[in-house]
Amino acid sequence: MGRVTARGREATPPPWRATMEPGPGMGPGIGPGMGSGIGPGIGPGAEPQRWPATSCVLTGASRGFGRSLARLLAPRLGRGSLLVLLARSEEPLAQLATELRGSAAAGLRVECVAAELSTQQGLRKAVEALRELLPSAPPGPLLVVNNAGSLGDISKSFLDLTDPAEINTYFAFNVTSALCLTTAALQAFGKRPGSSRTVVNISSLCALKPFKNWALYCSGKAARDMMFQVLALEEPDVRVLNYAPGPLDTDMQLLARTKTGDPEMRRHFQSLQESGQLIDCSVSAQKLLKLLEEDAFSSGAHVDFYDV
Repeated sequence: MGRVTARGREATPPPWRATMEPGPGMGPGIGPGMGSGIGPGIGPGAEPQRWPATSCVLTGASRGFGRSLARLLAPRLGRGSLLVLLARSEEPLAQLATELRGSAAAGLRVECVAAELSTQQGLRKAVEALRELLPSAPPGPLLVVNNAGSLGDISKSFLDLTDPAEINTYFAFNVTSALCLTTAALQAFGKRPGSSRTVVNISSLCALKPFKNWALYCSGKAARDMMFQVLALEEPDVRVLNYAPGPLDTDMQLLARTKTGDPEMRRHFQSLQESGQLIDCSVSAQKLLKLLEEDAFSSGAHVDFYDV
């Protein structure tokens, strides 16, 4: 099997590879200093400033919030940056990669890893990809965004959740994969002088507050928040953020207002949509980037969209 190493690429590409080629640039980037965080702040209405060469890992990148975040990230990434996109479906990832190369700086390297993270085979594939790519990544910051997640069967109440296989599969995808991929990324990238490392967990109000029929989702989000708080405590040189993006206008919200078993909860989600309170993914993603660029959050903190 071919490998990407510090010395170069062997002839046979590894099985996880979908694409890897630089795309056309947008012109010269802005050469900011790094500071302690990912990149420079930007003023209201200003064009985003170019980050230094950065290695980014983004899960759940093929749709919704992840896709919007990728579209905002790409134009910020400086020459020589690496963007690793992970999701279940290969075709949407490849389409996104092609799009991003047309909006990014010359030399942006985009890798797509299509993997089913709820299975051991899929998770091993994704971990292998990170172990191949990140050791030879450019000097500069590392950003890992754990966005991939699922609701689970929200038609079921707590007492309906009796199948261990269903429950274990849910937590394998929503908790285990986030832990393993973050560990793999941090270990593969390593500690580099002058290179910051930042880990973002896409969280939810459900990490803090219970919702009827959402036992799996709430417990998964709460587990992830605490898991990344432990990372922040153990690794003080790693910046950790639990970001709750707010009620997003996505397919997940459509499921929430049509499939939630509890009628009162279902009406609540319907009212969010009818009253125009759902948030566009790009608006929330922009707030996340603002948080990262300002770099003023306490490591391990839970920050909500409405707090920014």
